[in-house]
Amino acid sequence: MASGLIAGAPSAAAKNGDTHITGQGISQTIDCNDAALIIVGTSNFITAKGSCWGVSVQGSSNTVIADNVVNDITVYGFDQTVYYRTGAPKVWDRGRELGMTNRIDRVPA
Repeated sequence: MASGLIAGAPSAAAKNGDTHITGQGISQTIDCNDAALIIVGTSNFITAKGSCWGVSVQGSSNTVIADNVVNDITVYGFDQTVYYRTGAPKVWDRGRELGMTNRIDRVPA
């Protein structure tokens, strides 16, 4: 028996193929490709080109510069820096909630 309901794709959603960067002292430029960027480690410097669905940073002393963030930026740890040029992401600074200092801000495009 066929159902009369047809489910459509959401108008905005993350893509498969998230980028995971894990390590220490990594300097890398990546294409976000509308997917999530997840960084775990310390002293990494990541430049994210294109549009990221979301950015998550864990550890300490990481720096991320993203062209665009669509959905959210979540930061754990301390001494983290996340700058984004465009987008209106929800910002969740878990480190600051625990008294740690992080920098998350929009910068001129």
